[in-house]
Amino acid sequence: MAIADVTVIPIGTETPSVSSYVADIHRVLQKYEESGTIRFQLTPMSTIIEGKLPDLFEVIQAMHEVPFEKGLMRVATNIRIDDRRDVKRKMEEKVQRVESRLNV
Repeated sequence: MAIADVTVIPIGTETPSVSSYVADIHRVLQKYEESGTIRFQLTPMSTIIEGKLPDLFEVIQAMHEVPFEKGLMRVATNIRIDDRRDVKRKMEEKVQRVESRLNV
């Protein structure tokens, strides 16, 4: 399992708010999650997605397309991937691991 931190940046919107784009992107993510392909978590600045690496690339492309489907002509997407293959950990377990070290 890999974890990706993804930020889709719609460029050329009519207002500074992008929450409607984020909501539409999350509707796409919900469909992938309901099918069992990925798990995801919204954060204030990005979205964390967990799944098999090929699936993550498919999902990220679907996310990237959403603003284009809403009529925008330019989109920037930032992607950061953590692909650790010696240990299988879910995103919550990574956080718990650090928190356990804080409590020592």
